[in-house]
Amino acid sequence: MLHLSDFDYNLPKELIAQYSLKDRTAARLLVVRRKDGAIEHSVFKNIKDYLRPDDLLVLNDTKVLPARLLGCRISGGKVEVLILAKKEEMTFRALIKPQRLKLGEKIIFNNGKIYAELTSKNEIKFFAKSINEIYRHGVMPLPPYIKRKVQEQDNLDYQTVYAQKDGSIASPTAGLHFSRKLLANIKSYGTNIAYITLHISYSTFKPVKVDDITKHKMEPEYFKIPPASLKLINNSQAKGKRVIAVGTTSLRALETYTLGRQEGYTDLFIYPGYEFKMTDCLLTNFHLPETTLFMLACAFTGEKLLKRAYQEAIDKKYRFYSYGDAMLII
Repeated sequence: MLHLSDFDYNLPKELIAQYSLKDRTAARLLVVRRKDGAIEHSVFKNIKDYLRPDDLLVLNDTKVLPARLLGCRISGGKVEVLILAKKEEMTFRALIKPQRLKLGEKIIFNNGKIYAELTSKNEIKFFAKSINEIYRHGVMPLPPYIKRKVQEQDNLDYQTVYAQKDGSIASPTAGLHFSRKLLANIKSYGTNIAYITLHISYSTFKPVKVDDITKHKMEPEYFKIPPASLKLINNSQAKGKRVIAVGTTSLRALETYTLGRQEGYTDLFIYPGYEFKMTDCLLTNFHLPETTLFMLACAFTGEKLLKRAYQEAIDKKYRFYSYGDAMLII
C-alpha cells in the first residue's frame, strides 16, 4: 500500500518563494538524469543545453483568471471568495471564507458595485451584468503559502508569457520561467513547440485525506489537444523523438490522450506504479509534500531519486513552489 506519509518531506519555510524573479529565466534549474541518478545544477536560461533538435516541448496555454474576490458581509466582516467553476447562469462553485456564513446571506464587493448570495455551503450566486464584470473585481489567486497581499505585478508574474485560454484558478508554474525571447531561441535551435490546454481547478490542489493514496479521487479538469499540436505529438512519437511535458498539467493531458481522448475532462491520478506511455521528460517546479503533484513527480522520477534531488535542492537553498526554481527530469 502507498501511504500518504511516504510522500512527506521537511522544507524550511524560508525557502518558499514569496515573489517571482525580475528575470524569469534567471531561476535555478536542477537537472535530474533518471538513467544514472546524476544531479546537475544550472540556470533556466541555459535549458537549451539539455534539449535536442526535434525534441517536442508541450506547453499548457491556459490563462489564470482573477478568481479571488475580497468582499464583506452586511455586518462588515471580511469575506474571501475563490471562484472554482461555473455551475449555471451566475451561480458558481466556490471556496468561501469564513465558512460560518448563513445560506442566503449577502456578500458585497467593491463598495456594492456587485453583490452575491450564498446558495449552499460551496455555491454562490452573483448579481452582476456579466461574468466579465465579476472577474473585473477579482485578483490573482495566489496560493496560500505566499504570505502577502496580491500586487499589481502578480498580474504579469503569475501568468505564462504564452497564456491564451481563460479558465484556470492557478498558474501552470513550470512555464513561468520562459520568456518570449527564450522560446524563440529554443524554436530556432530546432526544438518543436506544441500548445495544449488544461484548465487547472481545485482538483490539482485538493488535499489527499486518505492514508492509502490509491483511494484518493481527482475531480475532472477540462483539457484539449488541438489538431496542430496532435500532429506534432504523433510525429514525434513516430520518429522516436523526445516528448517533454512542461508541467504536470501538460503531462496529464498527454497521458490522457493515450487513453483515446483528445478533448474532454480528465481525472487521471498518477502515482508510483503508473506506466508512462507518452512523456519522455518532465520540466516542473518543486511541489508541496503529500500532494498529488509530488506523487506524480515521484512516479516519473522514482521516489528515492526524487527525494534525493529535493534534499539537494534544500541543501543548496533553491527557491520552492509557484514562484520558485525549476527541475528538469530527463
